Amino acid sequence: MAILLFVVIYIAYIGLGIPDSLFGTAWPAIYAEFGLPISFAGVVGALICCGTFTSCLCSAKVIRRLGTARVSIISTAMTAFALLGYSFSGNFLVLCLCAIPLGLGAGAIDTALNNYISLYYSASQVSFLHCFYGIGVSLSPYLLSRAIDGPAGWRGGYRLAFFIQLGITLFLIVTLPAWKSARGAEQADTEYKTGNLSLKEIARIPGVPTMWCLFFTSCAIEWTCGGWGSTFLVEYKHMAAADAARMVMFFYIGMALGRFLSGVIGTRWDAWRVVRIAQVVSGAAIFLLLLPVPAALSAVGLFLVGLGVGPLFPNFSSLTPRIFGAQISPFVMGTQMAASSLGIMIAPPLCGALGQFTHMAIFPFYLLAFYLIMLAAQHKIHCKAKS
Repeated sequence: MAILLFVVIYIAYIGLGIPDSLFGTAWPAIYAEFGLPISFAGVVGALICCGTFTSCLCSAKVIRRLGTARVSIISTAMTAFALLGYSFSGNFLVLCLCAIPLGLGAGAIDTALNNYISLYYSASQVSFLHCFYGIGVSLSPYLLSRAIDGPAGWRGGYRLAFFIQLGITLFLIVTLPAWKSARGAEQADTEYKTGNLSLKEIARIPGVPTMWCLFFTSCAIEWTCGGWGSTFLVEYKHMAAADAARMVMFFYIGMALGRFLSGVIGTRWDAWRVVRIAQVVSGAAIFLLLLPVPAALSAVGLFLVGLGVGPLFPNFSSLTPRIFGAQISPFVMGTQMAASSLGIMIAPPLCGALGQFTHMAIFPFYLLAFYLIMLAAQHKIHCKAKS
């Protein structure tokens, strides 16, 4: 049963990643069909992030009441039917309405699964599991590219994603007994017997605001690179747009590779050591982006940023129960996922605004600012963990 449960969680992680890259890939076809300004994608993205943020803050109470397995089933079903709603949408308002359950479902399952695997699996296994999120994120653009030239267009891609999510939901329902058989006693201890904690009470726990800072800054670096790396190469390094788009793909490959390597070396090294190595790599990569080097080397820098940033999120997650204890881990994890959502929601648009009013040459300096804040926060929380 333990092996079956591990397979179930792997598949759930693929489902977690499928919706995240679908909208951005489909948006050029959507705004052309509806006659919308390009910038309206930010409104839908903000609604998704708001739903995710809200869900993350409330998820600990929901996990305590329903358990990780049921939360995963309900959340995957919510995202599935939100995707189906997108496929039948006829105007921008419907897109916005569907963004709400999509964000709520994504936030709940993200918190539930991250807390569960951090409690019961090693840091190495957490990193491997996060690689499967990368499979889901990579799968969506492929599905859409296969469907978009067909008679159903982008809607066909969304319906195909819906059926995959629905299949994952049904699989989770069928394998529900595996959760109880493999982890029943531990799950009861950590998920059902923990008292409720308010956000104010969680914030007062020593080290929690510092962990929020770690998740905020690491996700800020990750999503800013993914969102503006191509523009930096085009506007500042004068690379062709098509070549720049391909180079950003290598950023995501670097992230997936970083998480895989983190899983490999995590079998021998402590999570703190893996974090330090990852931060050295990402710091060297940002320094390379700061240098007046050819565009090709800057593209290598983006790959190395992905390689270094990729292991941070899973290892920070795995350290949460070790630092704060299993009893309050679900509450802390929920607020950490909310901090991640804020980083994703705030940092990339701010970088774009600064680049518009100044120049995209600011891109590596912007990354450096978040990197230095992350280093300070990591040093502080590491000292707390050792004390």
